[in-house]
Amino acid sequence: MSKNGKNTAGILAGLLAGAAAGVILGMLYAPEEGKETRKKIKDKAGDLKDQAKNKYGEVSEKVKDQYSNISSTFKDTASNVAHTVKDGYDKYKDQIVSKTADVVKDVEAELNDLKK
Repeated sequence: MSKNGKNTAGILAGLLAGAAAGVILGMLYAPEEGKETRKKIKDKAGDLKDQAKNKYGEVSEKVKDQYSNISSTFKDTASNVAHTVKDGYDKYKDQIVSKTADVVKDVEAELNDLKK
């Protein structure tokens, strides 16, 4: 996961924990019966759990999408580099073969001149 993703997850966890603590403290100090307060705390905890699951799903999807995009970009770049290297190799290979053929012809011509 990227550094930005870790920061976002940490901030998200901190916000959810702070919200949960605030809700629980507010309910504990509210002037209601214990049974009613416990029910509210349980309901609110369930709501927070659902919210956390939803946020986790959203963040997870974003991370998967970013990974897919980065992976695709990397594959495309690697493919482009491979093609560029191959094209360069083919270009220089053809030039070397051509130069070698010229040198062979020159040497043969020199040998023929020496034989005469």
